[in-house]
Amino acid sequence: QLRLVESGGGSVQPGGSLTLSCLTSGSTLDDYSIGWFRQAPGKGREGVSCIRIGVNTAYADSVKGRFTISRDDAKNMVYLQMTSLKPEDTAVYYCAAILQNQGLCNLVYPYHLWGQGTQVTVSP
Repeated sequence: QLRLVESGGGSVQPGGSLTLSCLTSGSTLDDYSIGWFRQAPGKGREGVSCIRIGVNTAYADSVKGRFTISRDDAKNMVYLQMTSLKPEDTAVYYCAAILQNQGLCNLVYPYHLWGQGTQVTVSP
């Protein structure tokens, strides 16, 4: 089954940018939707963005226009480019996958494969 490993987190000032990477292995991405989720201290997990290869991408309203999800087939990677970062973007970010071979990706689906998470901190 698909395995996921995130990287690229760190600390950045408000207005800055970071790109998170999700390295996948063990199966082809064509059979999965990949999502990025985040969890801030004391808060529940929030869906950020998802991608179903060749079909669609989707974004939470809070990140539309600032974050971009993409993939690199040659590297088995899924990326989350984050720009104009705000303190409220501070969270642990997780890459997740759900087996899906039809329909659009959607952040409300029960993603069942998860990476270990990477911390993003936005502060002055």
